[in-house]
Amino acid sequence: MIPLQVDRMPEWLTSMLDSELGLAVLFGICILEGAMLLRFMPSELVVPGALLLIGSSLPEVAAIVAIAVVGTTVGQLLLFFVVRRGGREYVLQSRWLRLSESRLDRFDGWFDRWGVIAVPVSNTLLFVRGLLTIPAGLSTMDPRTFVVLSALGSLSFQSILAVLYVLGGHLLV
Repeated sequence: MIPLQVDRMPEWLTSMLDSELGLAVLFGICILEGAMLLRFMPSELVVPGALLLIGSSLPEVAAIVAIAVVGTTVGQLLLFFVVRRGGREYVLQSRWLRLSESRLDRFDGWFDRWGVIAVPVSNTLLFVRGLLTIPAGLSTMDPRTFVVLSALGSLSFQSILAVLYVLGGHLLV
């Protein structure tokens, strides 16, 4: 079994990441991922795919992780402001976010229970990655605090993916 299946990445994306514009493409993809718009591939393939196609030397790993952290943080900040401006009803009616009222209530409960620590923790976990951005945007959280917490969680997530790729990279290709 191969953990990273590059064939799950669209061919056009593979060729763009493999081009001289690879880092700029990665940045754009990460913004989409942070804003919860990355529907054409799993978010856990972004950094390993970039490492596979761009390179995995120490400077390349550091650059890819840094770009991924900044990109996902920018995307999440955009989502934070859209949710803040649109409000709860917008979130529930949005085809972009696709959240039921019960699921939003559950995320609100997590945010209420755990407070601001829920943002970086959720950004580190698969399946709920970034979803606590929505209750954070609906709350009175300061945007600067949100950016720091979002970046910390994204740094954790992207670093874990990079380390797993580097340590087990020979298994992935």
